[in-house]
Amino acid sequence: MIPAEIAKTAFKSLLPVLERGVVAADRAFSGYIQPRRLRGKLLLQPYVGWGTPREVELTGRVLLPRALAPARKGDPRWRNFHNIVRRLFSREVGGVRVAGTLSDQTVSAVSDSDGYFTLHFTFPRPIAAGWHEVRLQMEDRQEDAARARVQVVGKARFGIISDLDDTVIQSDVTSLPRMLMTSLTGNARTRSPFPGVGALYRALTREGEARNPIFYVSSSPWNFFDLLWQFLDYRRIPLGPLFLRNWGMDLLGGHGGYKHGVIERIFHRYPNLNFVLVGDSGEKDPEIYAEVVRRFPGRVLAVYIRDVTGAERDEGVLRLREEIRKAGADLVLASDSLSAAGHALALGLITPGEYRSVLTSVARTYET
Repeated sequence: MIPAEIAKTAFKSLLPVLERGVVAADRAFSGYIQPRRLRGKLLLQPYVGWGTPREVELTGRVLLPRALAPARKGDPRWRNFHNIVRRLFSREVGGVRVAGTLSDQTVSAVSDSDGYFTLHFTFPRPIAAGWHEVRLQMEDRQEDAARARVQVVGKARFGIISDLDDTVIQSDVTSLPRMLMTSLTGNARTRSPFPGVGALYRALTREGEARNPIFYVSSSPWNFFDLLWQFLDYRRIPLGPLFLRNWGMDLLGGHGGYKHGVIERIFHRYPNLNFVLVGDSGEKDPEIYAEVVRRFPGRVLAVYIRDVTGAERDEGVLRLREEIRKAGADLVLASDSLSAAGHALALGLITPGEYRSVLTSVARTYET
């Protein structure tokens, strides 16, 4: 094992200790906040809803306000670090009823002790596919309204399920000091995507009326939702629902089981939709996706794994590729977005023109 991978392994072994410390501090702070009678302004933080023309789900959170200035490319690292800490130690508020209106239907739910609420919409008549807006309102707080986006999937050629860290966003996993510096002192405008990833995802989704939906499944905490959403939007990477994790046992309970559960929910929600799975070799994405291929035979069109590790890990991923091929799909261990785009072109998932767009994007990145 090379020194960089040894450092990464050591860092991963410390993560549970770090996470437990943050969870304990966060719960203690929340315990102090919750009993107080809240009279001031509250923050209604909606996430991105998802569903079908008949059924839609939207999750959000009720928080005490936090002052975060919009991210700028020239922000100093100390300010970015300060904002990361403020995100981690969010002050959530339970017991607040939140109502949402979508397509003339209004439903409500009460936030739990961690501030989360989930709204479930069902429609007697199907609503149109595409992006919709939900109007949100907290009970007795007319001034604290919010709006959320919802992705409704109708007919599509296929869907895309993608990881974020080390797959879309460069996290410098091969160097522990750079990884910590990048993750803790960056913002939505200073974090960098992998070369060509935006062009590749735009080609796969084909923005427009016949858009292929994309879903992002990450182990990052919900506290980073705004940072990740702003990053995707700023870098012109196709937007879609983000599935993140809660601090506490949800975050400490294991990467694989969590991802399996989310992906299975997506597959069951859209039983007639096939998927392209995109991840990286740094975590357990190859093993997770191999299991998905086995559980849902015939529904995975391709598995694209970004190669961010050394030769020893690559050998294990390539062994998994043989298993996946036997199950009727293919795994591509891609050094860059162009390798994945070439395979997608051969399968007819993207057009020659879209492939050239990825080629141009990757070449432009390396020129600079």
